[in-house]
Amino acid sequence: MAQRYVRVLTNDGQIHYGLLQVDRQVRALDAPPWLEGQPIDLELTPDSYQILAPCYPSKVIAVGKNYANHASEMGTPVPQEPLLFLKPPTSVIASEGAIQYPVQTERVDYEGELALVIGDRCLNCTSTEAHTKIWGYTIANDVTARDLQKKDGQWTRAKGFDTFCPLGPWIVREINSSARLQTFLNDDPNPVQSAQIDEMVFSPDVLVSYISQVMTLLPGDVVLTGTPEGVGAMKIGDRVRVAIEGIGHLDNFVIDRESPIVKEIEAS
Repeated sequence: MAQRYVRVLTNDGQIHYGLLQVDRQVRALDAPPWLEGQPIDLELTPDSYQILAPCYPSKVIAVGKNYANHASEMGTPVPQEPLLFLKPPTSVIASEGAIQYPVQTERVDYEGELALVIGDRCLNCTSTEAHTKIWGYTIANDVTARDLQKKDGQWTRAKGFDTFCPLGPWIVREINSSARLQTFLNDDPNPVQSAQIDEMVFSPDVLVSYISQVMTLLPGDVVLTGTPEGVGAMKIGDRVRVAIEGIGHLDNFVIDRESPIVKEIEAS
């Protein structure tokens, strides 16, 4: 089994990066692993911590329509260059966290994706150089308010709500290029999304190189690599699982979210 790097919150309020052991104990590190964190003399038992999102990036850079079949289901051509957008760090939540369904939208979709974790400062990198900047891999759900995406004409609001970027549960250093990504809803054993990650239009190395021509990527930043066909709506009470071979699975559930600001607007 590949080493699994986690970020955890202890019962006494301390945050640690660490290595997750087979028995679910965590061997704590003295720094994030991409900053050469080393094991310290601290073992956390399974009942003494909560798993957080595996990193807290300065930014999440996402890529739209990076699977040809997804572009087709959205009724658009495959982009000639990577289509980039940003999700704020405040959208990141951990596996088993709640996706909050905003009152401003009537349709919230799942989008299962492979996520890249950057390990070193990256600016104007070639594809070959970019490969060395990818420290590891995790799982993401690029949650989207689909009706707002269509209404606004740009994607900031639709993609940027708090809780709209589930990430985790851990990071692995390597992944097979033909690993399968699948998304499941509730107890249905049949996936709503299923594709190999090598079906991407633009590979991870190309994406990181392209992004680095636009903005500096920093250690701990996250790149979402796009979703395959099969995106669809979630409703309050649903559970969604995104699974990637060689990593594991990311599980979240959907709850209602109240918005006092919207209530004030409606009452005025």
